[in-house]
Amino acid sequence: MLLKRGTGCSVHSHSCARSQEFAGGDRVACPLFQHDCVRHNEAGVTLIEALIVVALIAMIAGLSYPAVSSGLDTLRLRSTSDAIVSFLNIALDHADRRQQAVEVIVSPRENTMLSRTADLGFQRSLEIPALVHIVSVQPALPISIDPGEPRHFLLYPGGSVPGIGIEISTLQGRRRLVSVDPVTGSPRSEVVQ
Repeated sequence: MLLKRGTGCSVHSHSCARSQEFAGGDRVACPLFQHDCVRHNEAGVTLIEALIVVALIAMIAGLSYPAVSSGLDTLRLRSTSDAIVSFLNIALDHADRRQQAVEVIVSPRENTMLSRTADLGFQRSLEIPALVHIVSVQPALPISIDPGEPRHFLLYPGGSVPGIGIEISTLQGRRRLVSVDPVTGSPRSEVVQ
């Protein structure tokens, strides 16, 4: 137990309120017992106390890491799905307002999306972040091809909208499906169980 000057005995657990200093200044007469108490004038933190604090901080960080990691993973997935919805909205809007056919290319292998018109007057690309990847593009083709091959969709002005579905996933396995509703023609994002 570390004591300040004049606070008492470091040998016993009682407080020496009537302690008197000797000429040396570091020994005090203890009135309850017939001995001299040695004072500790140093103030600070012991190595054991510092180790306990470090261990507690490490334990709290270890317990909170999965929750923080999961939250960042969910946020990353939601942000990517919102970017895809926005990308598809721009392509659909351009086809409708400019009365031009727009080609949408989804490349799972390159983890990119591209939309463009035939005259290349309109061209947009979207890079999917590295920690999120395109799992599949729907509707599935009746013939078996490499799932990493790019898929092409055409958006015609005034025509029916194709039912595009893009399933994305994080490294931890969380999934979302961004799809264009063929009836309303608007993209939406939903969680895949």
